[in-house]
Amino acid sequence: MLLFPIGKFPGSCLGAVSREEVEGLLDGLASFLQGDTEGVIADLEQSMWAAAEREEFELAARYRDRIEDIRKATLRTEVVSEKAEDYDLVAFEGDELEASFQILNVRKGRVVGRRGMIVDRVEELTEPELMAQILLQVYGEERPPKEILVSVEPNDRELLEEWLADRRGSRVEVRVPQRGSKRKLLETTATNAREAFARHRMSRQRDHNARARALRSLQEVLGLSQAPLRIEAYDISTLQGTNTVSSMVVLEDGLPKRSDYRRFKIKTVDGQDDFAAMEETLRRRFTAYLREREKGPGEGGKFSYPPSLVVVDGGAGQLGRAVKVLEELGLDIPAIGLAKRMEEVYMPGRPEPLRIPRDAEALYLLQQVRDEAHRFANTYHQQLRSKSMVDSILDSVPGVGPKRKRELLRRFGSLKRLREAEVEELAEVVPEPVAADLYAALHN
Repeated sequence: MLLFPIGKFPGSCLGAVSREEVEGLLDGLASFLQGDTEGVIADLEQSMWAAAEREEFELAARYRDRIEDIRKATLRTEVVSEKAEDYDLVAFEGDELEASFQILNVRKGRVVGRRGMIVDRVEELTEPELMAQILLQVYGEERPPKEILVSVEPNDRELLEEWLADRRGSRVEVRVPQRGSKRKLLETTATNAREAFARHRMSRQRDHNARARALRSLQEVLGLSQAPLRIEAYDISTLQGTNTVSSMVVLEDGLPKRSDYRRFKIKTVDGQDDFAAMEETLRRRFTAYLREREKGPGEGGKFSYPPSLVVVDGGAGQLGRAVKVLEELGLDIPAIGLAKRMEEVYMPGRPEPLRIPRDAEALYLLQQVRDEAHRFANTYHQQLRSKSMVDSILDSVPGVGPKRKRELLRRFGSLKRLREAEVEELAEVVPEPVAADLYAALHN
């Protein structure tokens, strides 16, 4: 009885389930013990989706957890090869917002681990580019095996294999298996990725009603004629006027639409002037929109959709620049500014900010979009700063020309890894005297 409330016991003795359900559980247990795990999983998945359609999301989540438990139990003892081979399998499934990756680790012919991850598709990456990105992320933190089997051949495979070989200390092969047991195992991994992504999408859909309420709340608070189904938020990031960048993030129906995110490197502003940087950003974005609108339907580009609401990070000054740009371009698009105090919203024509109640769902939505714009701008700014620092250091070392710079970056990848390298490791790429000078420059 103590196990029933925490979902570890079906509760048949308490009358919590019917006789038919008990018989179904016993049949499933018998199938599982006989090794028919896929049949049990198929039945559980059918029950999960049926519960989801009835909007019984807690029950659907319990079925999901049972499926995961069965898969984990199966993996603990699964032998997939008579040979004592070491390899990983990587497959993914996704949409324009996110992708679900599944990674299966085989060591000595036995499955020793499996993990899944949901990654954001921040940029418009092709499938080969996305695969390359995840391999760099995964094996930047751990030693790769000698063979990595993938569902999609990654972009720049040969360069990637060189980098993986440096990480491993010996040759690494990345390939798409075409036949045999490895192909079948990769197909199973791809199926797991599809199922994991389907479950993730179910979780996203569960939040749809809450998002709809938040959008209606924002419409009422701001006095908009319709719910802001597409919100664009803008933020500026700089360090004492250097490497100034801006970001544009997009919410559609209350969800991030990361394929529409854009980053701008500020071109016309000298020094630190956030107002001018915001004006340049908005002028570039909406001039591009007008240009693409003239092309007509079917010719849409990166900026072909107008927002229902523009949100700028800042007070009356930033909002003033936004309104100026929109009016000069003849665009009737609502705009607001968010002050540092989160509940204060600046609106055109109002001398004082509007204060939104802290428990209003509209406030949560605005906080989400501003935080996302801030994160996206800061990430881009840090990338540019890191690249500038690496370029500056490498350019200052005699004997490091463009070719050696490319070789160093390909080998070590980042300023952090360059600084962690010993002189001997640097000397594997450049001559010893140059390596000594480079080491000194990195630690000066």
